[in-house]
Amino acid sequence: MLVKYKKSNNKVAMGLLSFTAMQHKVDTLQMTIQKYEEDPNWQLYLWKENDDFIGLIGVELNEYTFTVHHASVIPSYRNEGIGHKMVDKIQQLHEPLAMCSSYQMKDFLGKCWRSFHPI
Repeated sequence: MLVKYKKSNNKVAMGLLSFTAMQHKVDTLQMTIQKYEEDPNWQLYLWKENDDFIGLIGVELNEYTFTVHHASVIPSYRNEGIGHKMVDKIQQLHEPLAMCSSYQMKDFLGKCWRSFHPI
């Protein structure tokens, strides 16, 4: 289930964000989370199963598109289709906007979704 990020989920979100290839330093993680907290066009969602947060997806909304900037799944849950589920739900949530990908997420989205446009 996709759940919108709340400040009370800060540590969980930072942990999940740390699994992305570009997010390892604490100050970088804090700046990224701050961007999602302060900019209404940047939205962060957590994926919850059986009362545990196991994934994360972050998007930037534009007039006609939304861009996926971050996505991660806890390593022990990878290759179980969680990424596909997150991408499907985020697409449904933001229809009719077209889904795009940041450069860093293009390979991930390419595996999960066929109708996206890398930027």
